[in-house]
Amino acid sequence: MSDIGFARFVAIGDSQTEGLWDGDDASGVIGFADRLAVLLDSLYPGLMYANLAIRGRRIVDVLDDQLPKALAMQPDLVTVCIGMNDVTRPGRAFSAALADLDEVYAQLAASDVTVVTTTFPDVAKMLPVGRLIGSRVLQINGVIRNAAHRHGFGLVDLYNAPSMSESQTWSHDRMHASSLGHRLFTEAAAEALGLQGSSNDWTLATGDADDAGFWQRGYAQVQWTHGLLIPWVWRHLRGRSSGDGLDPKYPVLQPVSNRERLPHHTA
Repeated sequence: MSDIGFARFVAIGDSQTEGLWDGDDASGVIGFADRLAVLLDSLYPGLMYANLAIRGRRIVDVLDDQLPKALAMQPDLVTVCIGMNDVTRPGRAFSAALADLDEVYAQLAASDVTVVTTTFPDVAKMLPVGRLIGSRVLQINGVIRNAAHRHGFGLVDLYNAPSMSESQTWSHDRMHASSLGHRLFTEAAAEALGLQGSSNDWTLATGDADDAGFWQRGYAQVQWTHGLLIPWVWRHLRGRSSGDGLDPKYPVLQPVSNRERLPHHTA
């Protein structure tokens, strides 16, 4: 893939692609997609980039809103990371969400664009409550892997990477990546694309942080409950989302060099 080069890159998805916890809302969030754009621009100068992701979005939001806008930009590269908000939402709509995800992939494949997508990590290793949604993570990861194999997409496998089980990879809520996690995601996407200088090193555990044992996971559970679950339940009862009222941070294609908040690439 790296021999082809890229001119127009569009990122779609939810908070992970928006860049939550890599920076903040006051100074601006960054995230793996922004970091990947900078890396690509260093290899293919003049890259045009848009990021349509918004926190709280579900698969149907990507299918109905973000995907048509992305394809209208005629990109040659799309990253798509979506589905955790469907995994964590109770009810019977999950099967329909998986069908919608397959349709997202089918439309991307039909557009003949280069696609990089990702499985979700093993949340049971990070949160006690992760065991309650572990079967759903396996289901959605199966859909993602099958689609990547069927359509020839680049696949980032977060589920099996030892580095994804380390607490330092994640923010305090253990559901969103830390800045380090976003840097690892960037390296993973670079490997999936076969970019110059990329490797499988992003998967390696550093051993610098303690494994998330029972007490660490318990603390993370408390943080998750107060910081995510309770606000989510309150929003859900009112029919709202954490992304309500937010627009994409980079809604149109523009040169990467115009993005003041993008990080400088470092090797």
